[in-house]
Amino acid sequence: MRKNRPGVLFFFDRGVPDTLGYLRLSGLPLPEHINAAAKRFRYNPRIFVAPLWPEIFAQDEERKQTLDEAERTHHALVGVYTELGYEMIPLPLAPVEARLRFVLAETGLA
Repeated sequence: MRKNRPGVLFFFDRGVPDTLGYLRLSGLPLPEHINAAAKRFRYNPRIFVAPLWPEIFAQDEERKQTLDEAERTHHALVGVYTELGYEMIPLPLAPVEARLRFVLAETGLA
């Protein structure tokens, strides 16, 4: 277990709440231990979310979802994080460099 380190930021691509979103999306039961973990092991109350961006969406060997599936996944995950009380900060629909500047500004690292 890591101890909190003041002044150090950690970024996670996925979190425990995502598991609940994927289970909900798949119509599977939500095990209480995962629900409890999502409530106990909290992240920063403000999280970044990448909105669905249809203009650049593409399927490939790694991304097998259709655009419709990706949209449903996005809504399921946003719903779970909202229910858990997180404030979602949408990333701008912009090039990577602009997104990076946005994240740095929002976190006070710019």
